[in-house]
Amino acid sequence: MAARPTVDDTTTAPARIGYVSLLRTPGAWTFLTPAFVARLPYAMLSLGIVLLVLHTDGSYGIAGAVAATAATAQAVIGPVTGRLSDRIGQAAVLLPVVLVHAVSVSALIALALGHAPAWTLFLAAAPAGASVPQIGAMVRARWVNRLADRPAHLNTAFAFESVTDEFTFVIGPVLAGAIATAVAPAAALIAEAALTVVGGLLFAAQRATAPTRHPAVPGARRVSALASPGVRLLAGCFLGVGTVFGGMQVSVTAFATDAGQGGLAGVVYGVFAGGSMLAGVAYGMADWRRSAQQRLLISYAALVLGCSMLWAMPNLTALAVAGLVCGLAIAPTLITGYTLVETLVADGAKTEAFTWLTGAIGLGLAIGSTVAGLLIDLSGPSLGFLMPLAGAGAGLVALVTLRRLLSSPGSASRTVARSGSTAGAPAWSAVD
Repeated sequence: MAARPTVDDTTTAPARIGYVSLLRTPGAWTFLTPAFVARLPYAMLSLGIVLLVLHTDGSYGIAGAVAATAATAQAVIGPVTGRLSDRIGQAAVLLPVVLVHAVSVSALIALALGHAPAWTLFLAAAPAGASVPQIGAMVRARWVNRLADRPAHLNTAFAFESVTDEFTFVIGPVLAGAIATAVAPAAALIAEAALTVVGGLLFAAQRATAPTRHPAVPGARRVSALASPGVRLLAGCFLGVGTVFGGMQVSVTAFATDAGQGGLAGVVYGVFAGGSMLAGVAYGMADWRRSAQQRLLISYAALVLGCSMLWAMPNLTALAVAGLVCGLAIAPTLITGYTLVETLVADGAKTEAFTWLTGAIGLGLAIGSTVAGLLIDLSGPSLGFLMPLAGAGAGLVALVTLRRLLSSPGSASRTVARSGSTAGAPAWSAVD
């Protein structure tokens, strides 16, 4: 086999690829449209749980902990469904998952409205979170499959996906808050479950664009994507990003409620996500000269700096502005992380690798919402904003200390999937 060319990503950047060119990829819209419907509920679930439990129980601590249970279950089970998707296909995984999700969310609503003991809410929240369909990871795996002959397009594709994620985080909380305020807190979760089922089933039906399955080979040892040290480091960094999401959701809700403007919580959080979305659009259009590793360090440091301002904001307007500034660092961090992780694993483990990062965000969200809720119950809304700062700060320390683990993408096939061919491993550097 001929030696693979190496690319010095510190000095060379590929040609810039526009979004219009990307969206002309054959078959792209057939999976992007239902995927958007199915992804929107992801941004509604945690806030919907917080609003429902807060309405029926009155404790931010309990509300945050129940939401954290769902997020933790999603973080733990998500990579399992990702691996199954790589092996048996996305549709085979999605069909039972969305049905379990609908039943679990319905049970959680019934228990909360019936003022059942708090422990029963946790029992219902666990399967509700575990059955969240991993649409974002599945879409990214489809892009990798569709752009196999055009790897330079992947940075734009991942930028587009991160912008889509952030757009759902703009719309999702606003939608959940509006429905909860205008109708009832339970209605927000009903809408979440309905969108999950409809979007998930429509997405599963798009089999023509699904990536190739990589079934397990009898007698061959298949190592998890998490066996890659670089994937583990990125998962830890994304855990820190998740604490920002979780801490912000609970703290913004508490801050707005304390100010007598609870209905604006979703709007303020949407401004935070909107800053990330705008940064993601610009990031995907830029012709970067710095390496992906350098850009990740810069954007993560900017995230920590933004989080350091949140706790001191005196009113909702100031908090929205600070959240906007903080959000500007989110999408560049996520885009670069997804770009890097794609180079660290072989083809048969890509969906799993993406779900580890998505799951890490969910786990961080669980930790952030739980700790922030406890801090708010202890000393008020402002103290809850220290959780995003602490989580992002820890992620930055890990990234600075262990960043060398992201510089060896060529070992992916040996580390991740020893039973598979190395032909599918990326032949290009860990940059866009």
